[in-house]
Parts: sequence; C-alpha cells; structure tokens
Amino acid sequence: MYDIRHRVGIKAPQHRVYEMLATKEGLAGFWSIPEGDSTVESPDERVRWRVVDGVPEWVGTTLTFELKQDGGETVLLFTHADGREPTEILHHSSTKWATYLIGLRSGLEGGSFTAFPHDTPVSSVWR
Repeated sequence: MYDIRHRVGIKAPQHRVYEMLATKEGLAGFWSIPEGDSTVESPDERVRWRVVDGVPEWVGTTLTFELKQDGGETVLLFTHADGREPTEILHHSSTKWATYLIGLRSGLEGGSFTAFPHDTPVSSVWR
C-alpha cells in the first residue's frame, strides 16, 4: 500500500478549516465535488472520506484530514491512504493534492479558492 502525505499551516480558526473538509460543499470550494462518504471521527479534529467512485486507482482509498493548533495557525495533516500500486497517477495525485491544499489555505486566508476547473494544471495529459 502507498500513501500520500502533506502538512499545511493555515491562518484560520480550526473550526472553519474543519467546515471546509467535513462536507461535499466545503470540499467543492477548493477541490472538486467528491464521490464518497465522510465519517466524522472527532469534530473539529479529524475527517475521513472513503473514495467509492471516480479515478479507478482511487476507489477504495481513504482521505484523512487531521487538524490541530500550533503557533497561532491550524495545522492540517493530510493523508491519502491505501493506494494499491506506485503508478504515475500516484505521483500526479501527490502534486495535485499539494495544489488543492494550498488553494484551501489561500481561500481561508482571504485569497481565492482554486477549485476545479480553475485549479493549477500540472500536466497536459491529466487535469
């Protein structure tokens, strides 16, 4: 199994970051409208999504967003877990997740969110 991991510090209240991660409407603001089900494991601290449709290599994987306060910012620890093989889509997805999380931070800190289709392309082959 292969995982993607990122850490981003966000200058926004933890509950606001949580709101963006815990609902399909929130995720659509900085990523895309997800196909999956969320599980709230710990309000304002952890959200887990299980991918049930979409990119074939993602189906059956889990997205986990863990939140904590540190030095005046909300720290987001992101894990996209249970990738079956280290294929090119895993490499692409890692880069894309970094751009999505930076877009989330930008929007929450007063800039603009950059959700699909306005996100940053990293390849002419895959969005």
